Amino acid sequence: ESNKKYMSRKKILLTLEKILKDANYKDPRINIIFTTDAVMRDLNYRYLNNDYETDVISFCLEEDPLEGEVYISVGTALKNSLEYNTTCTQELTRYAIHGVLHLIGYNDKTKEEKEIMTEKEDMYLEYMEGLGNATNKNRKNSWSGY
Repeated sequence: ESNKKYMSRKKILLTLEKILKDANYKDPRINIIFTTDAVMRDLNYRYLNNDYETDVISFCLEEDPLEGEVYISVGTALKNSLEYNTTCTQELTRYAIHGVLHLIGYNDKTKEEKEIMTEKEDMYLEYMEGLGNATNKNRKNSWSGY
C-alpha cells in the first residue's frame, strides 16, 4: 500500500513537471495544498469575491521564476469522484493539473477556454497513466505539498 501511494505521488509529480517543462518553465516553485471545502469557500470569497465552494484555486506569486500555490478541496474531490465514477485520486490529480494550467496562463471563463483546459487535463492524465511504474529516487524536484 505504501509503495503504491509513493508510485501515485511520483507519477503525479512527474506529470506536473511535464506540464511545466512543456511550457518552458525552469525551476518552478509550486506548493500543492490539500484543504477542506470550508477553507476553499473562504479563499474563493476573500480573493475572488465568489461566495461558494470550489474544487481548485491557484495563486501566482511570482512569474519569473514561476512561484505559485494550488489549493485543492479534498471534500469536493471525494464528492465529484462519486458523481463522475472516478477515484478520489483521479479527481485530486485533475485538480492539480488544472491548477498548474492556471498558473501557466490557461483560463476557463468561456466555453472555448473550458474545452481547451479539459483537453489539456485529459492529455496530461493520459500521460500520467502511461508512466506505468515510474521510479527514479534520485530525482530532484522543487514540489512541496505532496
